Amino acid sequence: MGWPQSLQGADVSKVRTIYLNEPLRNAFCKNSISTAKYSLWSFLPRYLYLQFSKGANAFFLFITILQQIPDVSPTGKYTTLLPLMIILTISGIKEIVEDYRRHMADRLVNTKNTIVFRENEWKVIMWKEVNVGDIVKTSNGQFLPADMVLISSSEPEATCYIATSNLDGETNLKIRQALLQTADMQTEKQLSSLSGKIECEGPNRHFDTFIGTLYLNGKSPVAVGPGQVLLRGTQLKNTQWVLGIVIYTGSETKFMQNSIKLPLKRSTVEKVTNVQILLLFLLLLAMSLVSYVGAILWKEGHGGDIWYIGMKESSSHGLGFDILVFIILYHNLIPISLLVTLEIVKYIQALFINWDEDMHYKGNNVYAMARTSNLNEELGQVEYLFSDKTGTLTCNIMTLKKCTIAGIIYGNLSNRSDTILDNLSVSPSTITETSGFSDPMLLQNFESDHPTKDYIKEFLTLLCVCHTVVPERDGDDIIYQASSPDEAALVKGVKKFGFVFTTRTPSSVTIEAMGQNFTFEILNILEFSSNRKRMSIIVRTPTGKLRLYCKGADTVIYKRLSDDSLFVKETLAHLECFAKEGLRTLCIAYTDLTEKEYQQWLMEYKKASTVLQDRMQSLEECYDNIEKNFLLLGATAIEDHLQAHVPETITTLLKANIKIWVLTGDKQETAINIAYSCKLLSTQMPRIQLNSKSLEATQQAVNQNCQDLGILLGKENDLALIIDGETLKYAFHPDIKRNFLNLALSCRAVLCCRLSPLQKAEIVDLVKKHVRAITLAVGDGANDVGMIQTAHVGVGISGNEGMQATNNSDYAIAQFSYLEKLLLVHGAWNYFRVTKCILYCFYKNVVLYIIELWFAFVNGFSGQIIFERWCISLYNVIFTSLPPLTLGIFEQCCSEKSLLRYPQLYRISQAGEIFNTKVFWFQCINALAHSFILFWLPMKMLENDMVLQGGYTTDYLFLGNFIYTYVVVTVCLKAGLDTLSWNKFNHLAIWGSIVIWLVFFAIYSFLWPTIPLAPEMRGQISMALVCPHFWLGFFIVPIMCLILNLLWTSITNTCNRTLLEEVREMESGKVQGLHLPTVSEKGMKTKHPQLPLPSQLHQVVFQDESVDRSAPHGYAFSQLEHRGSSQEGPGRSSDAPAVETR
Repeated sequence: MGWPQSLQGADVSKVRTIYLNEPLRNAFCKNSISTAKYSLWSFLPRYLYLQFSKGANAFFLFITILQQIPDVSPTGKYTTLLPLMIILTISGIKEIVEDYRRHMADRLVNTKNTIVFRENEWKVIMWKEVNVGDIVKTSNGQFLPADMVLISSSEPEATCYIATSNLDGETNLKIRQALLQTADMQTEKQLSSLSGKIECEGPNRHFDTFIGTLYLNGKSPVAVGPGQVLLRGTQLKNTQWVLGIVIYTGSETKFMQNSIKLPLKRSTVEKVTNVQILLLFLLLLAMSLVSYVGAILWKEGHGGDIWYIGMKESSSHGLGFDILVFIILYHNLIPISLLVTLEIVKYIQALFINWDEDMHYKGNNVYAMARTSNLNEELGQVEYLFSDKTGTLTCNIMTLKKCTIAGIIYGNLSNRSDTILDNLSVSPSTITETSGFSDPMLLQNFESDHPTKDYIKEFLTLLCVCHTVVPERDGDDIIYQASSPDEAALVKGVKKFGFVFTTRTPSSVTIEAMGQNFTFEILNILEFSSNRKRMSIIVRTPTGKLRLYCKGADTVIYKRLSDDSLFVKETLAHLECFAKEGLRTLCIAYTDLTEKEYQQWLMEYKKASTVLQDRMQSLEECYDNIEKNFLLLGATAIEDHLQAHVPETITTLLKANIKIWVLTGDKQETAINIAYSCKLLSTQMPRIQLNSKSLEATQQAVNQNCQDLGILLGKENDLALIIDGETLKYAFHPDIKRNFLNLALSCRAVLCCRLSPLQKAEIVDLVKKHVRAITLAVGDGANDVGMIQTAHVGVGISGNEGMQATNNSDYAIAQFSYLEKLLLVHGAWNYFRVTKCILYCFYKNVVLYIIELWFAFVNGFSGQIIFERWCISLYNVIFTSLPPLTLGIFEQCCSEKSLLRYPQLYRISQAGEIFNTKVFWFQCINALAHSFILFWLPMKMLENDMVLQGGYTTDYLFLGNFIYTYVVVTVCLKAGLDTLSWNKFNHLAIWGSIVIWLVFFAIYSFLWPTIPLAPEMRGQISMALVCPHFWLGFFIVPIMCLILNLLWTSITNTCNRTLLEEVREMESGKVQGLHLPTVSEKGMKTKHPQLPLPSQLHQVVFQDESVDRSAPHGYAFSQLEHRGSSQEGPGRSSDAPAVETR
């Protein structure tokens, strides 16, 4: 059945009309869903199409078809068909098993029961039978079967609570409320009389938006927004029942609209391999053409001497026919089993990542997850890492640490006297909490007649009222369910000072202030958005005043302040202090409204809320008209703690030559301080700060800094580049973009602040397109999805901002520090494994099938094969199938401990030194030399023929079996030479493959005539085993082939020692009980340019004032600066020698 068309991108602007209680007029898609790729009827054609869309499979299908032409194939009709069928069958079984699981999961969902109102009564039906326009009843704890508009519920004021963790991963409860016009519709009679229609936007994937209008007959139109919509996949909580009208079903629900496929990403190794396959195909054509020319020349030179063959002029074929013969003869140069081998290898590598206990976060029992196996080796080549800040480098666990009210900072306990506590009427234990806000001066000023008392009260009241938090009672405790960690931190923070948020209804908020209850009537909530950067609420206070409370970013609040507002400069100075300490800040303000002013605005709001086209834009413009003339109360400062081991991880990744760019929406000062805290920036590092307000200023600053760097431009320097989102808009201008990129690439660290999600993706795309390096993006929120999908490799962190980042990633981890093992260990290992597997697959094919070319020089280019045809076919499928699997699954360049101890080892895989075009063709030439020895040495051994026991003489197949045996032995032993990490599986694969061939050879020689197969092989094993030449060659020929490889490896490792060889030597020395010596400088040589020394960099005269050489103000987080590394694992040993490159 595949993926529905609607998943490819719904037309959001298309309006749909849903008629109430008129089912025949609602013709929309069914509610059954299918996440499967195939149906019973579509499996075969769709599967074959997908398989033969791969170039290699299409090539072998072409060969199979050619072999069916009479007198064309020298290897028989079915010798390619059988291996191809085996490979397709293996892949098909894998597809069937995976798709069967999808079908079972779909069936389980589609057959769930629900209750709908049809034909004036309640009926129980299955989910798949639900239609658009149905009135559905859902009970507490049940999941909703479709997207629907809430019309009534069992709770007062038609409210309900839902859990949306299936949609966005957020565990907090969310509140929804039905419209007043439908809130009392609960009985069957009332529901039967319901008539009208709902006009709403077309299906789309946006969870947090909905634009619709309810038209009830005889009543005015009413706007329907996301606050009235219940989505499929959400669970009803703390509500006895709800009734809703279905608006989207099946594949058109928002849940299914988000179930789109990730963009297809292919690794660099795969792209290089595809190019080499194409070149091998061209080589195959060249060999076929050379063989055709050779056949013509041989016939002309020996035409009169071969009368005994009985060749007739009429039997000669044309150019095309003869070339086809040679194409079939040499076609196995391209390994038929390569694709299925790589699939198996990468799948098992992904399992190793999933099973890694070192990347198991026990805090919430989350394991690392490889969501794709296509990019396993790409993890070993990352050079640029783009990281979000909040929730990625930090925990996204917020704590209110400080605030400023009426120009006075609270939270600086270092400047307070402990004796103040004695004068408080509130026990200190009630206002202090571990790592929370604790300043007794605030309560002292509030309880006394301090001039700022009223400001303090209004400030704390605003934080208690202006939010979307839902309180949940657990006995005497209140648990706050918040969609944002910041909001929860603020509500919890003011609770310590006696201002407790206790109750929320859709129309009111009740707080307990210093023991007294106050209820605020909620008139309107002006919701937060990343574009608005603020959230407001219009309330009627207990005294009857109309008041608008607002909290938001300083950049938007300060633009809207009244001229009468006080403490503006003082608060701005405090905000800068907070930001330098790495704290997240929000400005707090309010304004009083008159009844006339509010009523005029309310009419404008109602009009904007019923617009179908661009409703959000209209509402934001409407909000902007009333959010003005604010009076500033102060600001809050929230601390977000660094995740465990972030500084150590960043230090290690920098040693591995991975450049780290931090892309965040936070303030510049906050980002800078966090960069110092996590050791991305050092105190001696000059900082280039680009904060320009115009295109010309940006161009001048960028060009001046590029000019100042001179010859150092384009090389990595011990510099930091810091830029904000507004300047970045100008930096992306075509006239500046290239210079800006060169400047950024010249810096060791780059911080981009105040960015939108689109800007994050644009930066990643800029580096990806203009720098020949692998990029990785890591983030934890929905605003990181763009850059995660844009980068070569996307990593999502399972955090507190939902599951959008994880669901759109290639790999998912729970902590930033797990990147260290994911890249340096799994990435490096997988790169070595995959590349060795690919090189070996090509090597063993070239070795065997080039022998057919050498044999052509002997047989007059007649197209005769030297091996038995089924032995040729089973070479890849059986006799040499195990060594590449063990290389791809178990190979290790060195131990996990060494890879973590010496991050510089990562540069080997990062630079692609062991797999590129040069290495590939060197391996092919090596295989060519081996095939030359493997053919001509046995050929010369048997050149004068020999007589066996009983008077038998030898033939071409006798020589072929000799050579075939030597080939199997040689390529298996070559796998042993390529193996760096031995285990029982390697031994089993290498020696087992040789034994499998010998056993097969023995059995195959006695099949005829019991089984009518291979009559020419009868008795061949007996003839070979008694022949002394066979045993002489069995030992001499493989040694002759591999001795050169052994000598080359030994000389290379001795004369051109690398860090890898030294580390491996130390590992072998440790087994003997020796201490690891210090790694020599010689072993640390790399091809990467070294960083300029700080003294050299300071000789550069930066003329532009954007460069800051001053020391930082301090660190943002309460991390132990000089603590020892506490991360568990072999890579954290304290006795490890320090290996650093500048």
